[in-house]
Amino acid sequence: MGTLNVALLQMAACGNDQEANIAKGEEFCRRAAGAGADVVLFPEMWNVGYTCGFDKDLPEFRAAWKAQAVGPEDGYVVYFRELARELSIAIALTYLEKWDGAPRNAVSIIERSGRIVLTYAKVHTCDFFPMESCCTPGDGFHVATLDTAAGPVQVGAMICYDREHPESARVLMLEGAEVILTPNACGLQDLRIDQFKTRAFENAVGVAMTNYAAPHPYCNGHSVAFDAAGALLVQAGEGEGIFMASFDLDALRERRSKTVWGNAFRRPHRYGLLTSMEVAEPFAGRKDGFGEPWERAER
Repeated sequence: MGTLNVALLQMAACGNDQEANIAKGEEFCRRAAGAGADVVLFPEMWNVGYTCGFDKDLPEFRAAWKAQAVGPEDGYVVYFRELARELSIAIALTYLEKWDGAPRNAVSIIERSGRIVLTYAKVHTCDFFPMESCCTPGDGFHVATLDTAAGPVQVGAMICYDREHPESARVLMLEGAEVILTPNACGLQDLRIDQFKTRAFENAVGVAMTNYAAPHPYCNGHSVAFDAAGALLVQAGEGEGIFMASFDLDALRERRSKTVWGNAFRRPHRYGLLTSMEVAEPFAGRKDGFGEPWERAER
């Protein structure tokens, strides 16, 4: 099958200036295509640069932030669908997505034909943070077949805080994901990078994550990718750049066919407690980003 080249677009955003972010995103996509990328991956919520854009105590600021949400037929998404078709590359495009009620933190995976094959909304929203308390969480994890120059690849997505819950990558593995694309917006310390590496190893999947470049209020670069054996493919420093993760699809599939990890020797009939809604101490009583009691069943 050959190699799947995933370009991690580690950029500094232009605040919530959507036109400027489109222009910068296009520039990096063109550079990545010229370097041989099959897929380009944006950092989390690129259209608004993962900036809060509102004061949590002033409803008008929250309303102005929500007004920046875009849908799949709006100019922002259409622009990159056309760019994917022009450059013949897949684009994992992130944005604040219009939704009934509160918007969603989403990524659309656009095939090289310009067709959207998957839109995923972040399930594990950071509800301890006011901005994400104002988002509608996604309703599940999804995998799609992505047509690439290297042939069809089963691709899934998770976003930032999703990767800190092992269930996210686990469900994607069970749905058949071979490569998991992960937009990100947070500080990536060694433990978080090791955690991401473990998601690859324990599920026998390739993983690729793009973070914002420093300086950023929350982010420090260090975009990273690991193959299905947990081997490092690429890791960025703090500055801007395009960092190419090359996945050997033959080696990935060979490992998945023989590994003792993934879904080879699991015992799901023993895992009933994992789906319980009960929260015991010391984890009970958490508050959301507005200081209100957090109820998982309501999110």
